[in-house]
Amino acid sequence: MVDRWHQFVFTSSLVALSWLLMMAVHEFGHVLGAIVTGGSVERIVLHPLAISRTDVLPNPHPSLVVWLGPIVGCVLPLLVATILPSNRIEFRNIAKFFAGFCLVANGVYISIGAFDRVGDCGVMLATGSPYWSLLAFGAATIPLGLFVWHKIGSVGEFSNHPEMVTPRLAYTTAALMIAIAGLEFCLSPR
Repeated sequence: MVDRWHQFVFTSSLVALSWLLMMAVHEFGHVLGAIVTGGSVERIVLHPLAISRTDVLPNPHPSLVVWLGPIVGCVLPLLVATILPSNRIEFRNIAKFFAGFCLVANGVYISIGAFDRVGDCGVMLATGSPYWSLLAFGAATIPLGLFVWHKIGSVGEFSNHPEMVTPRLAYTTAALMIAIAGLEFCLSPR
């Protein structure tokens, strides 16, 4: 029962941490786009209880700025997961989980957003991105994210062996998630 508790703490903390960090990496892409195109970042909203956003004004190339959010938000985590040393399997698997999470989350956001023009998707369509390009982004990233997850191992295997999660791993992940959420809460504009 104790092992199952550690597994629960680890899994729920990892999913929450992945959500918070996915938004941060996505917004980093928008910031990078603004810097590269000569735009000025007016505000970055990263709050654990809100959907993140980056306000760029002036924004001389809004199409590039908006697309770099999901592109960097997918490529950077995948790159990090790829270059981690293979002898640190625990960290590499966590990085792979995060990379898969970013691929799936960004892909779902962009492809579903194509239908209701929410957030970045409205800007993408308004600045001339064809509707099909949003769907194609999701069609490429979602299966790739699922493939990355598949390469980590079986969910059933993980579920059947709660002893795979050490107390140290569970509580370190939880502490990191709480620290990131607290940092985002304190630094978010009011």
